[in-house]
Amino acid sequence: MQASLRGRVRRNAIAYVFVAPTLVTMLLVHFIPGAQGMYMSFLDLKQVNLLLYLRAPFIGLAHYQQILGVFFGSDDANVAALGQALNNTLWYTFWVDAGTLGLGLALALLLHRRFRGVGLARTLVLLPWVMPTFVVGIAWNLIWLQDGGLANHLLVDWLGVLHFRPAWLTGPASFWALVIPSIWRTLPFTSVMLLAGLQVIPTDLYEAARVDGATGLDRFRYITLPFLMPVLSVLVLFGTVFNLIGGQGYNISASMFAAGSGAAVNGGRFADLIVPAIVRQSFERQLFGYGAAASVVVMLILLVLVGVWYRGFRSAATTAD
Repeated sequence: MQASLRGRVRRNAIAYVFVAPTLVTMLLVHFIPGAQGMYMSFLDLKQVNLLLYLRAPFIGLAHYQQILGVFFGSDDANVAALGQALNNTLWYTFWVDAGTLGLGLALALLLHRRFRGVGLARTLVLLPWVMPTFVVGIAWNLIWLQDGGLANHLLVDWLGVLHFRPAWLTGPASFWALVIPSIWRTLPFTSVMLLAGLQVIPTDLYEAARVDGATGLDRFRYITLPFLMPVLSVLVLFGTVFNLIGGQGYNISASMFAAGSGAAVNGGRFADLIVPAIVRQSFERQLFGYGAAASVVVMLILLVLVGVWYRGFRSAATTAD
């Protein structure tokens, strides 16, 4: 058995050589900093003892006990801010995922049709995805301006839907001012992925269903959706993980709110997300141990959500296959 193992190792030696740099890079970039961050979460690491990292007091689970106040209530201002940011992030993830999947599917179905200029339309759809994120943030900042912004000009002056000019960059409206650009930015990727899924569905199935008298809704329900389920499940996983760790929201808010987080200026607590909140705790208030503990908690939440996806969407995707 050992000889067989040695033989397999020799046969795959070239493959191991090519894979080794990636594994070493992953170790240096992800696993070692991750382990260091987890260790920091058990330390009372602040500005005063940052240079004395190895001598920082070990306080065990104190930071985690403090963070539990996010779920069970706490009078601590830092914990309250973190809880608000986590709540915003969960809702942000839900609405961005729902918006990109719904609109992306509709756009993919439209682009899957044959019409004059379909190639140009498919190219133009990609523009939001290839634009630099800071340009997206600045552009939407101009759109959301209370006086002179395109959004209020359209809703108030042209369509007359509103009789007042909302302050999109301050107060509760700032949450939607962050969600909508994030959907706009992510929509091209989602629609292209779904369009690729639509193009591999055999057309014979649609023809047979049409001959059997199936309606358009029946064909969509029993043919299109099952074939798209593998793509949809991956998009749900990608969107959930990506948006929970900030996603487009973190980068867009940096230029749109001109504060890097939407919390210190303009957007206030309504547009604050969990990753910017952790960054502020760690680098503005120098609570490095507390920020590291909060990052570990976010990682655990992600693991739980990925586990839920694995039991639900992955089984659906396997069934569809």
